[in-house]
Amino acid sequence: MSEATAPAWRGRVLIIAGSDSGGGAGIQADIKTVTMLGGYAATAVTAITVQDTLGVTGVHPIPLDIIEAQARAVLDDIGADAIKTGMLGSVEVVERVAAVLDTSGAPAVIDPVMIAKGGASLLAEAAIGAVRSLMIPRAALLTPNAPEAEALTGIVVEDLDDQYRAGEALLELGARAVLVKGGHVPGPVVIDLLLTPDGGLRLEGPRIDTRNTHGTGCTLASACAAGLALGKPLETAVAEAWTYVEQAIRHAPDLGRGHGPLGHGWPLMARLGHG
Repeated sequence: MSEATAPAWRGRVLIIAGSDSGGGAGIQADIKTVTMLGGYAATAVTAITVQDTLGVTGVHPIPLDIIEAQARAVLDDIGADAIKTGMLGSVEVVERVAAVLDTSGAPAVIDPVMIAKGGASLLAEAAIGAVRSLMIPRAALLTPNAPEAEALTGIVVEDLDDQYRAGEALLELGARAVLVKGGHVPGPVVIDLLLTPDGGLRLEGPRIDTRNTHGTGCTLASACAAGLALGKPLETAVAEAWTYVEQAIRHAPDLGRGHGPLGHGWPLMARLGHG
C-alpha cells in the first residue's frame, strides 16, 4: 500500500526519559503504559540507571549527541503525535531536549522528574532553573508532584489550596496546562488538580494503602501522552490516565522488597479474565 493510500494512524508517542532496570518506572513503565492504552511507543534514552524497588544505585548518562540523534531519528522517520519527557538529569540535556521539541509540532507532556521513589536525585540542582525556563513554556501539559511544584515555584504545597496556587504559578510560567499531583499531600483522599487558563478538573479518590507505587508519576504522564496522541481532548486524556493509574496500583503484582511496581498490564489481564 502506498503512503498516499495508507490509512491515517494516530497514537505515536516519543518518550525522552531514563531507563529503569527494574522495569517499574522510566522508559520501561512508559512503553508498557502507552502500549496498553493503544498507542505506539518510541524512545530516546537519556540515562541508564541501576535501579530496583529499593532505590537507584547507579546512573550512567547517555552522551548528548546520542540522546538528540535518537529523538531526531524517530521524528524524521516514524513521527510523533505526542512527546513525553521524564528524567533529563542535567542542564545540557534539558537544552538539547528543548531544541528537539522546537522542531516538532507534537504536544509535549513534561514530567519534571527530580527525585526517585527511593530518594535518589535524578535532576541536578542547577538544572531546575533550566526546566523552569526551557521546559515549562514548551509544555502542553506539565505533571509535577507536590515537591516538584515546590521546587519550580517556591510555593510550599501542603494542601489543596497550595496545589491550586502552585498550578496557577506554573501556568504563569508558560505551561498550557498543569496537573498538580496530590500523592505527597497528607490526607485520606488523594486529589490531583488539572488547571488550564480556561478552568480545570479535579480528580480524587481514597488513598490506597500500599507499598506498590513505584513509577506512578512516569505512568500517569505517559498515559496522558497516549491519550493526547490518540487525539483525545485534554480533560478526557487526563481523566482516563488517572483511572488507568488507579487500577494499575490496585492490580500491582507485589514484586520486590521496596516500593513495588504497578500492574501496567491490568487491561489485558482483565480481558483475559485474570484481573
